Amino acid sequence: MATSTLNISLPESMRRFVEEKIDSEGYGTISEYVRELIREDQRREKREFDSLIREAYASGEPTPFTKSDIEAARKLVKERIRERGSRG
Repeated sequence: MATSTLNISLPESMRRFVEEKIDSEGYGTISEYVRELIREDQRREKREFDSLIREAYASGEPTPFTKSDIEAARKLVKERIRERGSRG
């Protein structure tokens, strides 16, 4: 697999934390530690997605999605966007 470099900036306290994790948990490098964090996040997202799919299948027979359903969803999204804009 091809790799590329990603530079990040951390406060000194976080860098010390990462270095302690590397020492205590046997990671060879900071990159190994970060890759494992990302893999775990990917696994978590997959578990959440799989759970949602199982929930959808268990919810019963599907119902048709109508044009009025789409219009109602668009209206709700626009309202939420407007609300976020007024809070900023």
